[in-house]
Amino acid sequence: MAILNDISGGMKIPFSIQDALMQLNSISRTCVIAGVVLCGFLGVGVAGSGNARLGLPLASVLSRPGQIELGRKLFMDTALSANGRMACATCHVPEQGFTQNERATPAGADGRPLRRNAPTLLNVAFARPLMHDGAAPSLKVQVLTPLLHANEMANVSFSGLETRLSADPAYRNAFLTVYGQAPSMALIGDALAAYQQTLISGGSAFDRWKYGGEADALSDEARRGFELFTGKAGCSGCHLVGAKSALFTDNGMHRTGAGDASSELVAAANESVPTFDAIDFASSGERGRHEVTQRPEDLYKFRTPTLRNVAITAPYMHDGSLATLEDVLSFYNSGGGGAPDIDPRIKPLGLDDEEVAALVAFLKSLTGSNVAALANDARSAAQ
Repeated sequence: MAILNDISGGMKIPFSIQDALMQLNSISRTCVIAGVVLCGFLGVGVAGSGNARLGLPLASVLSRPGQIELGRKLFMDTALSANGRMACATCHVPEQGFTQNERATPAGADGRPLRRNAPTLLNVAFARPLMHDGAAPSLKVQVLTPLLHANEMANVSFSGLETRLSADPAYRNAFLTVYGQAPSMALIGDALAAYQQTLISGGSAFDRWKYGGEADALSDEARRGFELFTGKAGCSGCHLVGAKSALFTDNGMHRTGAGDASSELVAAANESVPTFDAIDFASSGERGRHEVTQRPEDLYKFRTPTLRNVAITAPYMHDGSLATLEDVLSFYNSGGGGAPDIDPRIKPLGLDDEEVAALVAFLKSLTGSNVAALANDARSAAQ
């Protein structure tokens, strides 16, 4: 049995995934038979590509048109949910930066708010591990976890979803054409992952300035913001900027103080193992990375998000508790949440209003060149 941690509810979902992983291992052979495997660079064929890969790392991947098209259709289709009312795109809205702007956390299948903010899927192909607590090692695994969660897609079992899609002639024929097999969870995960890996968005004003040699692509205020970002503010300590590319994340787990529970709980967790083990964590709320590892040192740690497209992917933090970029900068300028044992890099910054404004201008310069094209491409699945 394997246990995956859901992206929003934090509930541990036990299910046998060994067979699914075995199927995933055979997918490449199936793709070869289908004649759709073509080596290329990550982002080839993405909507509105143009310079959309500027500033992003190059990675050799498989370009698989059939899988991508099927995955796009699945991503937009409410048929993946038990009640027929939720799609992946319900929480990861294409026109909202593949997140959800109007709510701190999305509403689940029963209408109640989920526990965690929906992270953007733009450039998710570069994220390892995935989910706010790093529970999923890959997209092929992560895309399966919301399907069973009672507050998300709410499918009772994988077999039920497989049967439902197999009963749809269009889906059955599509899976047979692309994979040579009837719908299965391993193939559903593979198709969804193939599509999400095309959500590549670089070529921002910052990229054109730093990596494209366009001296006038970035405003003076944004350039000042970048100097602060890599200097006084220290943001680049976790949101990395490389010489040839930048993902603006270290993909690491850090405790910033955002969303911490009571300091008494933290103190008890750090005091002794027996005391820690005796804590009723089921009623203590959000625990972050600790929900995956059960290690005391991982309590309230969350994955560093990418800052690419951050200006269009509000609200922020794992719980969506900060509504604007100004709110985020105010949080860090004041030294974070102030809880014990936060990352030592989180400390009062002493930024004045002009410096905060410059940082906001820089962050706004990170919006990719093709976000509207990617949204339009997603909606084409319904046409």
